[in-house]
Amino acid sequence: MKPAILIPAAGASSRMGKRDKLLEPVDGVPLLRRIVDLCLPHGPVVVTLPAQDHPRAASLPDGARIVVVSDWETGMSASLRAGVADIAPNRDILIQPADMPEMTSDDIAQVIAARETAPDALIWQAADADEHPGHPVLFHNSLRAGFANLTGDAGARAIVAENRARRHLVPLPGRHALIDLDTPEDWAAWRKSRT
Repeated sequence: MKPAILIPAAGASSRMGKRDKLLEPVDGVPLLRRIVDLCLPHGPVVVTLPAQDHPRAASLPDGARIVVVSDWETGMSASLRAGVADIAPNRDILIQPADMPEMTSDDIAQVIAARETAPDALIWQAADADEHPGHPVLFHNSLRAGFANLTGDAGARAIVAENRARRHLVPLPGRHALIDLDTPEDWAAWRKSRT
């Protein structure tokens, strides 16, 4: 069964000033739209937003399910709790941040395929060639209860730490698993690197 793919997109993007990092164009497409498009072939997609009519909603393609996170201001954990609660209990859950412009469909497919090559793992986590862990991260459905207890802005690090012995790292090309863009300076440097 394909995993459900959770894209947490309810944050404020506060480090971008008046700009929204998830609506920044990448190859002519808003970044959030690009990430959702990459994910849709690999399983049902859930996108968390602060409100149903948030400007980010207009960028979403058909097929993405919106989950509204009323307590989004409490941090990333709110998106993870709400998103996982909306996913069928028998599905594994892939968490793909929305602010990773170098992610590819093949990268996502590699992480999902690792379930077959490393069947004893409970967590399959993307990494760079030097095994620095990053995203996306695929969680076995048996770990879903742990998401209900997450707090603050640390994401699912506590769940990864508790299950480190059963984590399998999946190396992706270059820095695909690590690059996320949070500030105008990050975006400017990244765009310059592509020219």
